[in-house]
Formats: sequence, structure tokens, C-alpha cells
Amino acid sequence: MSLAAPNLLRLIYRNTRVNTDPGSLIILLGLPAMYLVFFGFGFQSLAAASGGGTRYLTFLAPGIMSFQAVMAGTVGGSMLWADRRWGMLGQLLVGPFTRLEYLFGIMFTSLLWGLGGAAVMLAIAAVLVGWTTVSVVGGLAIFGAIALGSIFFGSVMLLLAAYLKSNTAYNSVQILVIFLVNFASTVFYPYSSALPYALRVLFVVNPLTYIADTARNGYQGALTATNGLEMLVLAAETVVFLFLATRAYLRSDVSLE
Repeated sequence: MSLAAPNLLRLIYRNTRVNTDPGSLIILLGLPAMYLVFFGFGFQSLAAASGGGTRYLTFLAPGIMSFQAVMAGTVGGSMLWADRRWGMLGQLLVGPFTRLEYLFGIMFTSLLWGLGGAAVMLAIAAVLVGWTTVSVVGGLAIFGAIALGSIFFGSVMLLLAAYLKSNTAYNSVQILVIFLVNFASTVFYPYSSALPYALRVLFVVNPLTYIADTARNGYQGALTATNGLEMLVLAAETVVFLFLATRAYLRSDVSLE
């Protein structure tokens, strides 16, 4: 038992090292940053040209911070799939690591990427928009929602990686999930009754909407009881998907070869 914590830290360090190559950083941090810059200034100029407000970046910034929960979730799923594909999981389990330690290592790595990525997006937003004073409660709401979201989406991606044995299939489904939850949420635009019914349903059931709403209201100092309810729903969903992902992972093959 005394080795559990050091083993976990070693796995988190290993997972972090694996995902800090230039290519991974471009995807995990560069893509959200480009969303913030190009979508922010592009849509803000569109709103200004049509006589609307000029503070779209203030709306978008917490949404992009929330999107980091999805990007962090891809870390765990991609690592599990790659480790099984190339035999690394088997090698790790031959050593002093257990299956549960490997699982915890992946989930904590996703959590750190989610919180770290959100902090980076917050810093970029401060440069683009100007510093916004966030209350202690607001800050806790922002990073609490993103932490919970990172575990949720990490569980979703882990579940996919446990079942999909084809690299093409895994990447295709992962990209589909990323784009669906990203654009069918309040990350880029608010929920509106003017949306088609099918889109409104997607907005309402999409966990990223709950994360974005809570992060945005925390960022703007406008938290409501609805945000608390959304976090309770997200917590329940996270428990369910974490259970399903853990069960699928423990039953999956160590290697795909």
C-alpha cells in the first residue's frame, strides 16, 4: 500500500511526459487557443458590423476554458488505446503497477490537463480581453466544473478505447464526439428558443453545456441555483460513466496484438 502513491505519481509523470511533445501540445492547447482567437475576433467583428455588442470574447473565453475538459478527456482514451496497441500496458503491468493504478494515473493525468489547459486559456483571455476579476466562489465554480468535466469526458473516452480495437474507428468516433459535444453546446453561442428543436434537445442533454454555463457564470460573477443543479446532474453522470469505463477497462485485453 505504501507504494501506491509513488507508483501513481510515476504513472502521472510518465503520462504527462508522453503528452507534452509538440504535436500533442498543438492539439491539446493550440486548437482551443486558435478557437479563442479566430472565433473570438471573427464573431466579435461580425457582431460589431451588425450593430451588436463588441464583447463576444468575454462570452467565449469561459466557453473555451470549458472545452479543455473535452480535450483533457481525450488524453486518457488515447493513452489507453496506444498502450494496448503497442504492448506498453502489458509491460507496465509486469512491473510494480496494478491495473487500478494505471487507471488512476490516466484519470489524474486527464484532470491535470483539464485544469492546466483551463488556466492557460484564462491567461490568454486576460491578454485578449483584459484582466477580469473573478471571485473566490467564481474561481472554485470554474475549476470545479472543469475538473468534474475532465473526469466525465475522460471516462467517456476510456470507455471508447476499451471497446474499439481499430485505430481508424477510435479516432473517427473520438473526433465525432469532440465536434458534436463542442458545437451542440453553449461554448460558442447561448441557448436560444430560436434553435431547431433537435439542436435544443442536444444543448439541454449535453454535459458540456452544464460545464460552460457554470464556468461562464462563475467568470462573470452571476452564478445561479440552476448552475448548482447542472453540477449535480453532471456529477451523477460522471459516476455512471466512470463505473462503466472502469468495468470495461478491467475486462479488456491487455494487448490488441
